Amino acid sequence: MEKAKVHIYCGDGKGKTTAAIGLSVRSCGRGWPVVLSQFLKGSTSGELNVLRTLPDYHYIPAPTTTCKFIFQMTEQEKADYGRQVRRHFADTVEAVEKYHAKLLVLDEVLDAVAMGMLSDEELADFLRNRPADLEVVMTGRAPTPCTDPLADYITRMQKVRHPFDKGLNARQGVEF
Repeated sequence: MEKAKVHIYCGDGKGKTTAAIGLSVRSCGRGWPVVLSQFLKGSTSGELNVLRTLPDYHYIPAPTTTCKFIFQMTEQEKADYGRQVRRHFADTVEAVEKYHAKLLVLDEVLDAVAMGMLSDEELADFLRNRPADLEVVMTGRAPTPCTDPLADYITRMQKVRHPFDKGLNARQGVEF
C-alpha cells in the first residue's frame, strides 16, 4: 500500500484554511474519520458550527490564554504559550490515534513553527512516522525547512488584492 500524502496550503493569500476544510469535508463525505487541529487562532469561525455536526469529524481547538498576538507577548507569555502549543500538538497526535483518523488538518501549524512555538523537527518526525494511511494537510504562510521536502502537494495562495489593504476588518461569514 502506498503511503498517504502530505499537503501544504501556504502563502499570503486568503483561502488556505478554506481549502483545507473543503478537503476535510470531502474526506468525511467518503466515510473517513477526520481530525481538524487549529493553531494560533480562535474557535469562532463559522465553518466549525457545521463541521461539528458531521459524523466522525473531530475538532481540536487551539490553546488560548491571551487575546494578544504573539508579537505583542512578553518573553514569558511566549514561553508559556509555546508550552501550550507543544501540549496541543501532543493532544492532536493522541486524537489521531484515538479516532483512527484518515485525514489530519493542522491549520496554521506552519506559522506556529515559524514563530518558534513548535519544533520543525518534531513536526517533521511526526510526518515521517505517521500511520501509513493518514493523509495530512498543513496550512500557514510558508513551508518550513523540514516540512517542505516531505510534502507531496504544495499549493501557494497569492494575494493580489484584499480589503485588509484598505484597512477593512475581517467580515463574519467571509473571513471567519
